[in-house]
Amino acid sequence: MRRTVAVLVAAGVVLGGCGGGDDDTAAPPTRTAEDSPSPSEPPSEAEPTSEPRGEKRTGTVVTTAGSDYGRMLFDRSGQAIYLFDRETSSRPRCYRACAEAWPPVLTTGEPRAAGRAKQELFGTTTRSNGSTQVTYAGHPLYYYAHEDKGEVLCHDVEEYGGTWLVVRPDGRPAP
Repeated sequence: MRRTVAVLVAAGVVLGGCGGGDDDTAAPPTRTAEDSPSPSEPPSEAEPTSEPRGEKRTGTVVTTAGSDYGRMLFDRSGQAIYLFDRETSSRPRCYRACAEAWPPVLTTGEPRAAGRAKQELFGTTTRSNGSTQVTYAGHPLYYYAHEDKGEVLCHDVEEYGGTWLVVRPDGRPAP
């Protein structure tokens, strides 16, 4: 079963890649299903939550889990979160085709930390369409659109004039 899943994941990487940006010179890294957190067990379940019991808030929850790149940020459902090194401030530069391949992590309230994510590193920025994007340590956050929950396929990939990197709990990109 594991071999079948690994072959299917590898085939998806070859066929899907990490988008089709104007600067896709780097090949995506190959990962297997065993390398990533299990989609059936979201990372947030493995990490203690900092949210008080009984309190309901509307902001996007960001948590942490282990990966090939060390502990990194995921959303509560297990979707990997990235930063774009071309963005040197909280102002997003990923729009149109870039934002289709790399959708922003949006929120309708204050972002919330779970696991080892640090609440004090969260912020928000307003996108050109008026939506609110989550920032962490001053970096706007993104998902990769063609990645399943629990997958980390696109770390250190060059696209759209910059490099996409997973984010560690201290706010720095993984090496």
